[in-house]
Amino acid sequence: MEHSSRHEAWEVSPTDPTGPRFRIEDIFPSVDCGRYPVKRVAGESVDVWADIFREGHDVLAAALLWRADQDKNWHREPMLPHGNDRWRGRFTPPVPGWYMFAIEAWTDHYATWRKEFLLKQEAGQDVGLMAREGHELLVELMPHDREARLVVESAVRKFASKQDPAVLLDDVVAAAIEKSETRPDLTRSHIVPLVADRERARASAWYEMVPRSQGRVTGQHGTFDDCIARVPEIAALGFDVLYLTPIHPIGHTNRKGRNNALKALPGDPGSFYAVGNEHGGHDAVHPELGTLDDFRRLVDTCAKHGMEIALDFAVQCSPDHPWLKDHPEWFSYRPDGSIRFAENPPKKYEDIVNPDFMCADRIALWEALRDVLLFWVGHGVRIFRVDNPHTKPLPFWEWLIREIRTRSPDVIFLAEAFTRPKVMKALAKLGFSQSYTYFTWRTDKQELQEYVSEIAGYPERDYFRPNFFVTTPDILPVQLQTGEVWMFKSRAALAATLSSNYGIYNGFELIEHAPIPGREEYLNSEKYEIKTRDWNKPGNIKDYLKRLNTIRRRNPALLQTADIRFLQVDSDDVIGFIKESVKGDNAVAGAISLTGAPREFWLHFGDQQIGPPEDRRPVRMIENLVTGERRMLEWGGTRLRIDPSEDPAVLFRCTP
Repeated sequence: MEHSSRHEAWEVSPTDPTGPRFRIEDIFPSVDCGRYPVKRVAGESVDVWADIFREGHDVLAAALLWRADQDKNWHREPMLPHGNDRWRGRFTPPVPGWYMFAIEAWTDHYATWRKEFLLKQEAGQDVGLMAREGHELLVELMPHDREARLVVESAVRKFASKQDPAVLLDDVVAAAIEKSETRPDLTRSHIVPLVADRERARASAWYEMVPRSQGRVTGQHGTFDDCIARVPEIAALGFDVLYLTPIHPIGHTNRKGRNNALKALPGDPGSFYAVGNEHGGHDAVHPELGTLDDFRRLVDTCAKHGMEIALDFAVQCSPDHPWLKDHPEWFSYRPDGSIRFAENPPKKYEDIVNPDFMCADRIALWEALRDVLLFWVGHGVRIFRVDNPHTKPLPFWEWLIREIRTRSPDVIFLAEAFTRPKVMKALAKLGFSQSYTYFTWRTDKQELQEYVSEIAGYPERDYFRPNFFVTTPDILPVQLQTGEVWMFKSRAALAATLSSNYGIYNGFELIEHAPIPGREEYLNSEKYEIKTRDWNKPGNIKDYLKRLNTIRRRNPALLQTADIRFLQVDSDDVIGFIKESVKGDNAVAGAISLTGAPREFWLHFGDQQIGPPEDRRPVRMIENLVTGERRMLEWGGTRLRIDPSEDPAVLFRCTP
């Protein structure tokens, strides 16, 4: 088989002389050779690069073609050579949505003739015959554009009358002939897909809230009104996404009790991930939270405070979900006829069942799940955090995200997938706007730098947008279980500055840290009970989180993750970095302590340069973003001191 393939390739050239003459290679950006869309932000220019060449010394020309997915006509932008057969062009997707681009290359016959004519003329050679060839070439390349055609026709007539080659060489003629559509060796590359997101897909600060625990009366179920009452406070802290754990009716069958007990006691509310009961399923709200109208008031209140609601899309059902009665064919059953409960051996989830995504009636199931999302989109939701997407078929997510974003291009999807690296990256490739990460378990300097460098490097940076959650309802990291305030601050600072998307789970600001012994889980988790908190409890770090979010909002360098460089620090317990904004007009450097002891160290900037592409300069001065203190760098760096008991992070604005 291998021998046959080689033989066929060998025979292509003599039997198919009409094959493409140009090579258009190494197109950037591109994800898996165009199989998946590149991610960018609407309103920002997209730089496109490619190697473009053919044999010989003729002058080449190239254009970048782009259009929105639903449009029929291509826009064209010029591409210019950048040396060593590398070409560059750019375009700007104006609004969120799906786009595509391609590259065209052709021989610029007029420019080739003009170049050779001038070389021969400068060498003192006879160019009379070559001038006649140029005259014939202009006739052949006559543009259809009316104004350009008049220019070329005038040059043709003047040459025929006076035989003066200067009229053929005029720059006005050269500009007019560029509009010629006679390009016999035109070659087009394959099409590369691109998705343009709105800015919040790239930069966001999430506050995860359990709605039923927002009340102020001990033991009393919280409501949407209780959530609304907390919106001004959370917005004032600088968070712009209010993420709600599932708000749907909760099942009764096999309801879990406190601390995941198999038997619930009277009054236990159950896990909000056991979706569905007699009051409805994924398109209903838990009656004790309120009504759909109450939910819409919450959405509207958030909007007035510059925030958005993110809903948890948990694709699982309690045994009481209406779908089990109306569509039993959507689920799996054991040989004894009993329904198959969810499992992740040795873990068991007796209170939920998973739909069978590949069942015989899967088209109806997939469409029903799509319609659930469209229902919430219709109620003002534009962000969804998807629970455990890695346990559902990848083709389903690719189809679903395309279905939703074709209708509402501004919808953002966050993949909550703590799983194998390649699966996490595959979910990002096929459409998820943001992704959970391994940040929770990266604690020392080397592994933090290696991990961030991986997801901020190529090719990951073109499709994988990390979201650094410091805690979740399921995960209380070991490093936070001692309740040291400096550590909470350090992890928040790392999350908020290393990644442009980050989040906290309510209670983090109160230094909640009681674990189940020997496990990375909260003791008395509110997944299984209602909590009532004093949100102004002494010892909280709300002011610190507010400061971090304020610094982020004032410095666009921190609102992107693709451009981050780690700086040399002469301490294994301090991590240093520098980040720049997309436009190159803002640069921030930081040093964050990973241990609790005060220390002095040298932060080395070396030959790091900042600024727009056309004016890169070394860092000369830094300004402390908290104190306002300014320092000139000496010998490429500066001496710093961190006392984590006060603040484990120092952040600076950099100037050249």
